Amino acid sequence: MTELLEQAIARLKKLPSDEQNAIATMILEELEDDQRWDESFARSSDLLAKLAAEAMAEYHAGETQKLDPETL
Repeated sequence: MTELLEQAIARLKKLPSDEQNAIATMILEELEDDQRWDESFARSSDLLAKLAAEAMAEYHAGETQKLDPETL
């Protein structure tokens, strides 16, 4: 465990139980959200590669247009 995390936990221990639980819930939700994103990206790498290949094929076939930053 890092020193910074140990400091954070030491401060959390001084809070009332309901505040500790609220912060613990936020941390756990954040960790779960990160895990879902990691799993989602891991599953989508083939699809992303396919989409990138299609985009490059369209570019090489002259089927794309340059973006005009003024119209974005």
